[in-house]
Parts: sequence; structure tokens; C-alpha cells
Amino acid sequence: MERRIYVGDVTMKQARGLSGESLSFRQKIELAKLLDKLGVSVIESAPLRNGKSDSLLVKSLASAIKDSVLAVPVEIMDPASVQVTWNALCGAAHPRMQVCVPVSTVQMEYLCHRKPADILGLISSQVSACAALCPEVEFVAEDFGRSDPAFLADAVAAATGAGAGIVTVCDAAGNLLPDEFHASVAEVRRILPEGVRLGVYCSNLMFQADSCAIAAVRAGADEVKTMPYGNITVSLKRFVKILDAKSDLCRARSSVRVIDLDRTVERIKVLCEARSSKSSKPLEGLDIDREALTLTQHDDRDAVLKVVSKLGYDLGEEDANRVYETFVRIASKSESVEAKELDAIVASVAYQVPPTYRIESYVINSGNIISATCHLRLRKGDGILESVCVGDGPVDAAFQAVDKVVGRQYELDDFQIRSVAEGREAMGEAVVRLRYGGKVYSGRGVSRDIVGSSLMAYLNAVNKMAYEEDEA
Repeated sequence: MERRIYVGDVTMKQARGLSGESLSFRQKIELAKLLDKLGVSVIESAPLRNGKSDSLLVKSLASAIKDSVLAVPVEIMDPASVQVTWNALCGAAHPRMQVCVPVSTVQMEYLCHRKPADILGLISSQVSACAALCPEVEFVAEDFGRSDPAFLADAVAAATGAGAGIVTVCDAAGNLLPDEFHASVAEVRRILPEGVRLGVYCSNLMFQADSCAIAAVRAGADEVKTMPYGNITVSLKRFVKILDAKSDLCRARSSVRVIDLDRTVERIKVLCEARSSKSSKPLEGLDIDREALTLTQHDDRDAVLKVVSKLGYDLGEEDANRVYETFVRIASKSESVEAKELDAIVASVAYQVPPTYRIESYVINSGNIISATCHLRLRKGDGILESVCVGDGPVDAAFQAVDKVVGRQYELDDFQIRSVAEGREAMGEAVVRLRYGGKVYSGRGVSRDIVGSSLMAYLNAVNKMAYEEDEA
């Protein structure tokens, strides 16, 4: 009798491993729809760490995913995150809450700063809280390859006793060969209660992830976490094809539609590479006629939002107003706005945190015989803050002016600017990453003015910091 193997996808958890940059909001929604249509059993999202923006993403994913399970982790050290996560996830057709906990001594002490006995208490309490709300709870034992077998057994017992219906073991170190992984998974299978599903995550550090996943299935694993693009874990494409070809030997089969696998993986590859590309890849392969979606300054709000909807966005009223206002400002300076330019506008102004600082005005003076200066006026609440700064160029002067207004010195971790479309009137999209307090914050801005887009991106990142501090 063939077993069903649940194939999971962890792309949204591992997005920074794909091209060095997270997927956009729209790309995540499109990715989820493709995976759901392909027949992937479980689609995993990252934990809710950025307040309203992450909650909005999970709610949107819940609406977009029809057949697959949507899994979202809770914060092991924060009991309040259980209710917050469930509030965002509860609208999903098939919700799952995950409790992810390191079970090796080194990670328990380094990441959680807790002793093993305390970790067992946390596992029990968080799993129990999740099980009281969600019909499906998964316990994820991270770094199980370096764990003490006795403690791992205690952790599994604590999780299943509190209501976990799935136990997943993760070989984060990636130092197990297929036969070693088979033996380890078989032992976990032996200690699991009847009816509890066993999942695995395999690191590809030694390029053995696909082989380890098949070995795990043969040892009794019911679920395998994969990715359709990248090489940090099991390949969705290779794993499904091997399982399909060797279903008699493994006595198992997945629900993934093999006939659609190559085409869907190729479309996902386009999505994942879009952010690092300077071409129009974000819209390629998405069945969109870009020329038919070109807008002019004479198009009204309804026409603009209709195109936004065709691009795959579902905007709330506040975000829709921001997008239209930005469109009007940009369209007034050019003959037309293309679909990919509108896509960049949505990415930069929608799904953002409430801005603490807004640009009131800025004046840049620059030339080959004078130092660049920026006179900046920002609005914060009902007040106006302003500063004048000299810099090594107009962009540097603008960034220093923001620092002076806010009263902090930020470390510029990365700064990029590119043309969104072709031609002399093309919009510029700026990406800024700022490092402060040991964390990195990214921001985006679009404008036909290069300095303007850079300033908006910098301020976008600053506003994320301010919002996070207010939430804390």
C-alpha cells in the first residue's frame, strides 16, 4: 500500500538565500498561487516579526491558497505571538501553526539562552497554546542531528503530549550522509506515537539533501520540506521526480502534479530571480500584456487600480490612495507609465508601515565647482523638522540631512539604483539598506528624480525602524 508523502515548500522562509534579497509582497502571493495549483501539500511562511505588514501578508496568503496547508511559525520565547499569529492565519482553508525549537545543546544555549529543562517547558506551553486555537500543530526540532537522543525523545514526548500532530526533524548542520540520516529518522519514527506524522528538513551543505530526503521517506518520513529554486535544501523538482520514478521501491507517492512540474518551477525561477535582474523579469511569464496596461496622466483612479489588480495586487483603501497619488505625481512628468513602472510604485508605497516621517520638501544644490548641499523639510505629526547638510554628492547630502533631522547616525549597508523601464524619462528605483543596533532595515523609493527616489528609499528604511521601536 502506497503512503502519501506531504511535500512542503520553505521558499518564503529562505527567501534571502535565493538572490540575496527577500521576495516582494506580490511575488510571495504569486509564488503561493503557483505552488497551490501545482499540488504542493504545505506552503510555509516566515514568522510574524514586522507587525502589521507581516500580518497583512499572511492574511493575503490565506485568501490566495485554496488547497494547500498554510503553515506559520510562532515565536518560541513570546507567548503573545500565538494569538497574534492565529489572528492572521485563521482565515486559511487549511491552517497550521509551527513551534520551532532548537534541540541541540549548543543552539539551546546560544539562541534561546535556556537550559534543556526550560526548553521542554516552553515546548509544552507553546504547543498547547497553539493546539487550543489551530486544528493542526507542527513541532519542528531544529538541529536534531547534534542533539542528545534522550533529550530529543523528551522533546518529542512533550510536543506530542501537548497536541502536536506533526513532528519535523531538521538537519541544520548538514553533516549526515543518507545512511546516517535514514538511521536517525527511523529512530525518531520508532518513538513517535501512533498517528503522529513525521517530517524532515535536510540541509544541502554536502549536496546530499535529495538523497537524504529519499532515505528519510524509506525510513518512514511522511513529509519533506523542499524548495523549487536554490540549492540550500531538497530540490522540489528532483525529489518529486525521483519519488515518482521510484514509487514502487519507496511505496510512497506525492500529490504534486508531475506533468506541470517543469513549467511551474521555471515560472518560480523567474519570480525568484526578478529582484536581482535589471530586465523586466518581474512581469515575464505572468501572462500580462504590458503594452495593453500602459497608463497616461489622463487615466482616473479606477483605471489605475484596475491595472494594479491585473498585476496581482489586492490593495486596501489606504494603500490604493498612496499608489494613485504617487502615480499622478509621476504621470504628470511623462507621457505614460508602463505596467512595470506601476509595479515598482506599488512595491515602494503599498504594504508599508505607517510613516513617522514624511517628506515635505527638499532642495538640492550640486555642481562641479561647489559642494553638494541638501535643504530638507520633514513632517512628523503636526510639526515640521528641517536641516541643511553638505555631502560628497547630492545623494550623500540628502542622506545626511535625514540623519540630522532624526538625530541618529545610520550605517549605509547597501545602496542600489536602477532604471525601471527604458528611455530618458524612465523611473529610477532605489533600494537602501541601513544597519542600526545590530539589525538591517531595507527601504525602496521610485521617482523620475534619482535623488528623490534615493531619499524616499532612505526614509522608508528609517520609518521601519521608528515603527518597530514604537511597537516595542
